[in-house]
Amino acid sequence: MKKTSTRRLIILLLLLTAAVCSAYFIIKQTTDQKNKVHVTYQQFYTEAGNGELESVMLSSGEITFTKKNDSAQYQTENPDSPVLKEYLMRSGVTVTEKTDADEIFSKILDYLFYIIFFVILFVLFRKFVSPNTFRVVHHTGVSFKDVVGMESLKRDMMQVIDIMQHPAEYKAKGVRMPKGILLEGAPGNGKTLFAKALAGEAKINFIPAKATDFESMFMAIGPAKVKLLFGKARHRAPCIVFIDEFDGIGTRRNYSGSAIETENTRIVTALLNELDGFQANSGILVLAATNSIRALDEALIRPGRFDARFSVPYPDSEDRIKLAGMYLRNKNPAAGCTPETLAKLFNGFSCAKIESVLNRAALIAQQAERVQFTLDDVRAAAKEQ
Repeated sequence: MKKTSTRRLIILLLLLTAAVCSAYFIIKQTTDQKNKVHVTYQQFYTEAGNGELESVMLSSGEITFTKKNDSAQYQTENPDSPVLKEYLMRSGVTVTEKTDADEIFSKILDYLFYIIFFVILFVLFRKFVSPNTFRVVHHTGVSFKDVVGMESLKRDMMQVIDIMQHPAEYKAKGVRMPKGILLEGAPGNGKTLFAKALAGEAKINFIPAKATDFESMFMAIGPAKVKLLFGKARHRAPCIVFIDEFDGIGTRRNYSGSAIETENTRIVTALLNELDGFQANSGILVLAATNSIRALDEALIRPGRFDARFSVPYPDSEDRIKLAGMYLRNKNPAAGCTPETLAKLFNGFSCAKIESVLNRAALIAQQAERVQFTLDDVRAAAKEQ
């Protein structure tokens, strides 16, 4: 309430100041006009040529002048002739030029325009390249217990984390930590969840990013964000930098000359520079998830930048049983909806699709005003997906 009152008082004072200033200029201009004797421009020009004038003040639309041995002020129209000032000076008249209110106001508007323009640019730049663009997660709250299957991948990645946490010991054995690791697999099979679980198991900082974080309507913002991401990673090491939808920013460079391709090339080049800019034992692991490695730029994924590639497959029969059991928690399945039975129906389904189908089956049962959902509900939900 107090802030609102203060704001209203400031606005009122500004309006009052503007009104007083406007009234002052109007009264002053009216008074000045009354004290001046108006003559024709022809008379003024003739008197100037005859050497009768003492001084002349040129302003926009008006000429004010005094005569020799005469204390009165005279006024006439200003035709804005480009040679008038020279003519008066040749006639021995003292000439001054007055900047009127319109010209001052115009200059103020010009300056305000430039100030506002650059402020908007600065605000937009700060918005798109803000230090808070990439959030550092200290505790993901996810562990490998929350990830079904991928046992071989879990063992391999934990060894990488051990290298990250004990670089000196492995360096003595001639082993370095990989700079980057690619996770390839169909959408919905848990690549993002696995990355969070890995950071949770390792108990190190986690910086998640996705391809859309680097997109912008302004050129050069994408590369600036790449530098910001890796700069933050260096200050938070040891940490995992996870880039989801990596094929959205790491696609093959195309030198067609279009703005989109040029920006993509710059982003890929910035990624190359950053991956080459830190040492293998710097405590930063880049984990990138993609649906298609073939779409990525070859220079970006070569050994030395991304040293290892792991496939995240569709869940097998055993994993589908575990997933079905996990997603059935807090639901009311009928007696026939056992994890083993559902696992057979879910052959070829991704992890996300299994969860979505079971959720939809529960909704179908609710719409039919039934407490439990049946296998028919599950089949109907699967057809909708």
